[in-house]
Amino acid sequence: MTMFSRAGSITPRESVSLLPAYAAGKPPQAAEGLTPYKLSSNENPLGPVPEVARAMAAVDTLHRYPHPNAENLRAGLAKLLDVPVEDIVAGTGSLGALTQIINAFAGSNSDGSQDEVIYAWRSFEAYPIVVRTAGAKDVTVPVLEDGRHDLEAMLAAITEKTKVLMLCTPNNPTGPALRHREVEAFLAKVPGDVVVVIDEAYQEFVRTEDPLDALALYRKHPNVAVLRTFSKAHGLAALRVGYSIAGAEITRHLRVVAAPFSVSTVAEVAALASLEHLDQVLERVDSLVAERERVTAALTEAGWTIPEAQGNFVWLPLKEQTAAFAEAAGLQALAVRGFNGEGVRVTIGEVEANDRFIELCRTYRFPA
Repeated sequence: MTMFSRAGSITPRESVSLLPAYAAGKPPQAAEGLTPYKLSSNENPLGPVPEVARAMAAVDTLHRYPHPNAENLRAGLAKLLDVPVEDIVAGTGSLGALTQIINAFAGSNSDGSQDEVIYAWRSFEAYPIVVRTAGAKDVTVPVLEDGRHDLEAMLAAITEKTKVLMLCTPNNPTGPALRHREVEAFLAKVPGDVVVVIDEAYQEFVRTEDPLDALALYRKHPNVAVLRTFSKAHGLAALRVGYSIAGAEITRHLRVVAAPFSVSTVAEVAALASLEHLDQVLERVDSLVAERERVTAALTEAGWTIPEAQGNFVWLPLKEQTAAFAEAAGLQALAVRGFNGEGVRVTIGEVEANDRFIELCRTYRFPA
């Protein structure tokens, strides 16, 4: 038997070496006399409704594999949303559902070319990781000064290589949500062979005139896929449950690349229990929206100019002052999410945490 000797270190494929690192929200640091609060990960401070814990505790099949494709959850969602069950594909959070779409429709080709994926930037920081891992090329379009998607520039960025285009609404981390009429007009100009992903991780928090009806767009446009999650409004971030909604022309390919058993039995049971008590979930969302409005009003009164907040967070476009503000928040036992040179995203958390954040903004003095 011939033995090969090859010097050098083990290296990943090129696309992996070029990936940006995902920076998860850090926990708060301790400060004497202050309760620490984590406002860095857009978590729901209210948690899930009580019935979820009871449903999880009743699971007695941990020695068995879960349903391969989360069949019970998909059936519950199909009934609630009035869509065919075949049009729903479950995943490990909406990010898992997005990964399925990118893996199915965009990557590198046998001739060495790369498919292109268009998205706004700054937007969800996992986008470049998912796109580049698949071997595709990301094409970023800067958001407007007010944090909104520049839809005209996104249309101009479409080429023959474009396979997927992503819309994040409300946009994470800047906050604004897209309106229905503008997206309807946008889709009329997008080629029908480009998959348009509408990422609605925060859709339950939207309170705008002409709110986006993504399900109506999916029903009208075969190239539209909608992403949703149980992590935010439902307070189930630790369980990683999400899903996509799209027509058969898309979902038949997603089922090929989707990993089986991606949603655990405990997660499926919890998500179903949350759906069965959706009125309670939405009451909690309403209370968080009210807190968001209180916080944004206080910041405006204090002289801050911030983008329209339609998620469960606010965005401070601090640019070069980002690190200094994040440090100041840390001294107040508040963990916030700073994006170097761009701004700070602050989750709407517990009332005491929000009060402390407001007071910090009222008294903060920018370094000379």
